[in-house]
Formats: sequence, structure tokens, C-alpha cells
Amino acid sequence: MIYIVVTLTYILILTGIIIYKSRTVKNEDDFVVAGRNVPIYLLVGTLITTWIGSGSLFGTAGLTFRTGFSELWFSMGAWIGIIVVYFIAARVRKIAQYTLTDILEKRYSPLARLLGTTTIILAYLIIAGYQFKGGGRFLNILTEGAISPELGTVITFFLIVAFTALAGMVSIVSIDIFNGIIMISAIVLTLPILLSQEGGWSEVAATINEVSPDHLSMTEGHSFTWYLGILLPTLLLLLSESSMYQKFSSAKDASSAKKAVFGMFVGVVLIEVLMCAISVIGFAIYSDDPRFFLENGDINQAMSEEIILRIGFEQLPPVLGSLLFAGGVAIILSTGNTFLMVASTNLSRDLIEKYGFKGKTLESKKKLMIQRVSIVILGLLAYLMVTQFTTILEMSLISYTMIGASLAPPLLAAFFWKRVTKQGGIAAISGGMVTVLIISVLNKVYAESGLDLGILKFPFDTDYIAIPALIVSVTFLVTFSLLSKPSPEEQSAPFFEK
Repeated sequence: MIYIVVTLTYILILTGIIIYKSRTVKNEDDFVVAGRNVPIYLLVGTLITTWIGSGSLFGTAGLTFRTGFSELWFSMGAWIGIIVVYFIAARVRKIAQYTLTDILEKRYSPLARLLGTTTIILAYLIIAGYQFKGGGRFLNILTEGAISPELGTVITFFLIVAFTALAGMVSIVSIDIFNGIIMISAIVLTLPILLSQEGGWSEVAATINEVSPDHLSMTEGHSFTWYLGILLPTLLLLLSESSMYQKFSSAKDASSAKKAVFGMFVGVVLIEVLMCAISVIGFAIYSDDPRFFLENGDINQAMSEEIILRIGFEQLPPVLGSLLFAGGVAIILSTGNTFLMVASTNLSRDLIEKYGFKGKTLESKKKLMIQRVSIVILGLLAYLMVTQFTTILEMSLISYTMIGASLAPPLLAAFFWKRVTKQGGIAAISGGMVTVLIISVLNKVYAESGLDLGILKFPFDTDYIAIPALIVSVTFLVTFSLLSKPSPEEQSAPFFEK
């Protein structure tokens, strides 16, 4: 009962904060970039909680249960990406646009913006969708089966859509400081207590050595291609994560944006290492539990994604377990809010306002109404997309790669390669997006019968999907840029330090 009480209390507190903050939203700047006045500590909190979402709570935890400490290669991609972002955060804030697609248009062309918008909306709907799915599993565990995963998904959908539509970015950055504190506290306290209950690390390691010794190593049991395929999606996503660029634009100034990225790096590394360790201990605890394995002995991937919440509900003292569940609420709501917010910003500003009201100047209240309606429509679409996937990890890899392979190469080129042209940028975005879509469609079509094309075989393992998509995107970027005339100096100048 304590789990339900703590979880509901936390949700009610967040609801009160959001309703209060919604009263401060007066115009588009308030709704989209929180008035460009977010202090460092709030920006750090919202950046961390944006990244640590259901993909981490479920997908990454499930990958750890399946592969052990090798999962850290998946997390490491994000850490490398944060370091790169550190060097461009200040420049992004100086340009002071609303979204990543504003940057694409400024450096390339309106067509690049349109393609980027399409890519972001498609991928972010998948990401928002698996927050709904994660929330469904969360409520199913919390209520001991009284709420089915399907009904829980519907409840989570309504909560996230309502939270996002009320106050936009103001609500997100306001609640994320609380979410960050709860999340970090729960994870930091869980590891030592769980280890103590299991007799220390030596006992845990002995159990794992008997079942799967490779789980204790970061470099055993997999090929180089697997490590590369697992590292690339998070690296590419971090470099082209539209919500982060939108939040950089929410910072008080360029210096604040840069400092916030450093704080994000520390927080993300700490949380992801601890979550990995907790999931490894979970593998030792549940290594003989039939719920986590199929009849043929393979790991039940869907069940393995619940490992952290199962530990919180079944292994920890109720007080700490309920805190971990509150952290789960924080993770799901914060990430769902952010990705739905960014997708709706792109839909309303880049498509509806730009093409539906071409040449017209809209009042601020009308812009807010359009964005709020966009949030509801996209939320419904995200909910419908959930049914097309089995595991959250699969949804993560496809969505991360769709964004990363399509947008990271032209985005980085905008800041680091003066010779890149609009033709190269457009070709890279198109090539990356289309490659992921083709592989995903062929995986569905040939899921049972299979298809062998020599280099590629279907169904194609989504652990590797980033490799072909990135190859196509970078090849198109370089080739089309070198075959076209250099961009005018005034187009590239704002992206480079004087």
C-alpha cells in the first residue's frame, strides 16, 4: 500500500506545481523555451531527466539483464555525445533559435527544416509512445496486476498529454528539479542496500560466474560490430537531440548553457552506471526465476525490462522501494513530457503555422492553442504506434537511430565543416531517415519468412541498425556537398567563432 500512496502523492505534488506554473504562460516564448530565463540548476535537472527516460528504466535495464556490464557501451555513446555537445552548447544558445530545425533552416534551407521536422516527429512519437508503454508496465507492477499493462498505458497517455498541454516547457523545467532529486536519491540508495542484502559483491559475482561469466565483463561475449552498433544510437541521438537544443535556448545565456551540459554529464554518468550495476545484481537474484526466461532457456526480453521495478517492489524495504517507484514516475513523466513537447513544437511551428497560415501573422494566444492541439493529436498517434513494437529497447534503437543518423551528421557539419552545402545536408537527412524506415518495414514484412540480400539479412537485428543508416547519411553528406557549390559566407558565419 505504501507504494501506491507514495506514488499518488508524488503525482499530485507534480500536478499542483504544473497547474500553478501554467498560470505564468503568457506567450509562445514562455510555452516553448520557458521565457529564455532558466537558471543553471533547473537546466541541469531537466537535461538529466530528459535523457534518463523509460529507455533507461526499461530498455537499458533489459539490455543489462541480457548482456551484463557490456551494456555500458550503449550508455557510453551518450557520454561521448555530451562531451561533444559541451563545445557547441554556447554557440547554439547564441544563435537563440527555438528548435533544432530552426538551426537546419538557418544553415541549409527550408527543405532541410521540413525533412528534419518529419524525422523528429516520427522518431519522437515512438519515444513518447514507449513512455506510455513503460507507464503501463509500471502501473501493472505497482497494483500487483489490478491494472493491466494496456489500461496502464492509457492512463499514462492521459497524464503525459495533460501535463504537457498545460504549461509546456515551463512545466517541464519546473518539475524536473524534483524529478532529478528523487531519481538520483532512489538510485544511489538502492545499490548499497541491495548489495548488503545479497551478501556483498563477492556473492553476487559468484552467482553470475556460475550462470553467465560474460555478464561481469565489458569486453567479452560480443563482436566489435556489436559494440559499435550498440554505441552509435545513443551517441548519434545525443548529438541531435532536439529537446536539448530547445532547452539550450531556454538558458539565461550562453555560459549557463555550457555549464549545464557539464552538470548533465556528471549526473547522467552517475545514474547510468548505478542503474547498470543494479540490473546486474538483479540478474544474479533472478537467474533461476522462470518468469525471466522462455521455455527454450532464452531470456524473456519483455520481462527483463522490468528488472529495476521488480527489484524495487520485491527485494527492497518498502520505504526505499516506494522511493524507487517515485523515481520511476519521475523518469516516465519527464521524458514523455519533453519528447511530446518537442514533437508538437515542430509540428505547430514548422508545418501548421508555416504552411497552413502562410504569410499570416498569428496572435500569441492562437499559436498557443495550435501547439496545445498538436500535443493532443501527436499523443494519440504515439499511443497508436505503441502496438507495433514488442520491447522498449527495440523502440529505443529504431527511434534513436532515425534521429541520430539523419540529423547528427548535418548538424555537426553545420558547426564544424564550412564546406558543407544545403544539398549535402538535405541528402544526409533523407538518406538516414529512409534507410531506417526501409529496414523497419522489411523487418515487419519478413519477420517470419526471412529475406537474404547478401550484405543484409531480414529480419535485421536492431542492435546493428545504426551502422548502415550512418554510412548512408555520411556518404550522402560528403558526396553531395563536394559536388555542389560552397555555401555563401553569410550562411555559415553564425555557426563559427569569430
